[in-house]
Amino acid sequence: MASATRPAAIRERVADSDRSVGRLLLVAAGALFWGWLVVSWINRWLGGVIVPVGQPLVPVGAVEAAFGAIPGLAAYAADAGFVVELTPVLSRGTWLTVVITGVSLTLGFIIAVPLAVTRVYGRFSAWLSLGYTELLRGTPLLAQLFVLYYGLNLASYVPGAVSGVFARDVVWVAILGFTLNGAAYQAEYIRGALESVEEGQITAGRAIGLSKLETIYHVVLPQGLRYAIPSWTNEFVYLIKYSSLAGFITVPELYYRTNQVASETFRYTLIFVVTGMTYLALVLTASKLMERVEDRVSIPGLGAEREE
Repeated sequence: MASATRPAAIRERVADSDRSVGRLLLVAAGALFWGWLVVSWINRWLGGVIVPVGQPLVPVGAVEAAFGAIPGLAAYAADAGFVVELTPVLSRGTWLTVVITGVSLTLGFIIAVPLAVTRVYGRFSAWLSLGYTELLRGTPLLAQLFVLYYGLNLASYVPGAVSGVFARDVVWVAILGFTLNGAAYQAEYIRGALESVEEGQITAGRAIGLSKLETIYHVVLPQGLRYAIPSWTNEFVYLIKYSSLAGFITVPELYYRTNQVASETFRYTLIFVVTGMTYLALVLTASKLMERVEDRVSIPGLGAEREE
């Protein structure tokens, strides 16, 4: 019996070791990616204290020489050098992608919470919330951006207090568009989470003297927002990828900048493979970050009860 279980135990230890190595490699890759980004951003903000602004952190010639010295990789030396030469463009575009995503997600969440609450517990306001969410979710995001930028020309109405914060004021139009659209989707995620909270808790809150609004704020929302984290993470991930649509209204984010380089050099395949890997790194970071948030705010035993 012992001899029969020994191979299974060995396989389990090998599998655990492989998972540990995989996690270690993922952490190392993430540290390298974000280390490069942060150093690149700081170098640019400080006016090129490490390397001149617009130049890669690692010399192109050194990378090509390193690849050329390896027999199996010598044929890719020129491609590796080109990717390194592209890194300043990637870092600048990624910065704006991160800013648009973070600001839009945060502002959208602030709008989404009252939308979800009124949808679940309101009367006339529930119809207003329903109309908003169905309108924004039922029309293409790109069309919404076109209406805001080309139709309403909102870039010309950016207040002077914030005008000039970004290289182009159209960035504020993109943030507005993503905020309004994202709020509709987030409101639906939060609405579903609020409806999963037992109705008896509303009754219990009223029984101890809380008003309906106080019960929603102190009893329902703390649970519902926790339930909404997994689905809300989807919106986080979607927004990172959908931010590329801002390039169609001339926002110089990651896709817009790399597409310009591709149009000039005609190296579309290599450039968009690297661009896709950059988006993938951002998405994986967002997913891991939200996993940590979910673990941090989870209520012991509550998740197990919901799974049952």
